[in-house]
Amino acid sequence: MTKLKPWWLAIRPKTLPASISPIILGTALAYQIGFFDGLLFALALCCALLLQIAVNLANDYFDARSGVDTEHRLGPVRVSQSGLVSPEIVKRALIVVSLLAVAAGIALSWLSSWWLLAFGVGAVVAVFIYSGGPWPLASNAMGEITVFFFFGWLAVGGTYFALAGSINMHVLGFGTVAGLLSAAIMLVNNIRDIPTDSVAGKHTLAVILGDHRARMAYRLLLVAAILVHLVVSFPHGLISVIPLVFMAPLFRRLAVDINRLEGKQLNTLLAQTAKLELFYCLLASAVLVVI
Repeated sequence: MTKLKPWWLAIRPKTLPASISPIILGTALAYQIGFFDGLLFALALCCALLLQIAVNLANDYFDARSGVDTEHRLGPVRVSQSGLVSPEIVKRALIVVSLLAVAAGIALSWLSSWWLLAFGVGAVVAVFIYSGGPWPLASNAMGEITVFFFFGWLAVGGTYFALAGSINMHVLGFGTVAGLLSAAIMLVNNIRDIPTDSVAGKHTLAVILGDHRARMAYRLLLVAAILVHLVVSFPHGLISVIPLVFMAPLFRRLAVDINRLEGKQLNTLLAQTAKLELFYCLLASAVLVVI
């Protein structure tokens, strides 16, 4: 294994589209009403990517330190737990990436609005308390709510605000769809980990609901995302249905697969749900730009 391979595993590149797709959607919403700035867009993308990488490093470090990650883990390899990289080195990388995210956030705030700095500070704090601290959000049924807010309302709404200088319910509606799909990604992750999380004492939403009801909740998130999209897109006419038409087969397959896949098989569903969010944001963005 090359020296860079463990770090490639640590940043978990398959999770990165979930961080940039809401930024693209927020940008498309601003572009639709005549606001676009390439530099602000690039800085928003940098912030999102760096924060996602920081979250992944934080999860790797804190879960290894707390003993949550073991050799029985069903998800992707964690470099701290597996010994590929020492926890102390991962911690240093986490601090460096977080500082880079702060720098990008300050630049974005300076060029757009200092109100964005408050959101940025909240995002950085969330990186560390999501899986660390005395009351980790991820271990106390707050994972889905956290990603809904940060990958939905904050990512879409914050990007729109940075470009257009305002916010409205229409934008938050699209942010709600992105947030619901992000929450679905997190829920699949937690359904897969119910056996190991239960032993480790993590009280995720999936552990609390139980396997059957958690799978029902996943389907409800998909249905809710479809319904919210129809509501917020209604003013745009029939063209707004295009994303759902193209994605209907994927929605249907995921709704079926959640009932039949078990254990490590759920990693496939996790990846497919992430693709669902990416495709939705890209298709919705394309429609918004065209109309």
